[in-house]
Amino acid sequence: MPNEYVRFQSATPDQRGQFKGVFGLVNNLARDGRLTAEEDRFRKANNAWYDAAYTDPSTVDPSVYDQVVNPGATAWFKPSAAHLIDRVAGYVAILDAHGVDCRAVRSADPGRVVYEDDVQVVVVPHAR
Repeated sequence: MPNEYVRFQSATPDQRGQFKGVFGLVNNLARDGRLTAEEDRFRKANNAWYDAAYTDPSTVDPSVYDQVVNPGATAWFKPSAAHLIDRVAGYVAILDAHGVDCRAVRSADPGRVVYEDDVQVVVVPHAR
């Protein structure tokens, strides 16, 4: 749907009960030395592109991902961020190659907004 936010995340929660995002999942594979040279080149080049294309919310508000202040905070792409979402397919392909399940989750109301810019929101999920 055109007015829905989208997040690419793990299919299963981590030890803290959170669903790690697509960039974190690929970066973890790199930290563990599991990426091929080609995959790591893709990761480095595209991470740099994303860093240049949009703001890291924690550089604007250091508390945005603080688990005490904003428990479970996660970033979601806005519907208008198609130019950013298009590049996610390469990250998903890397995860697929390593057997890491990553899913696109969509929501018109993913949670309480704690940060917003022109391409993304960071939200604290609604209580379940």
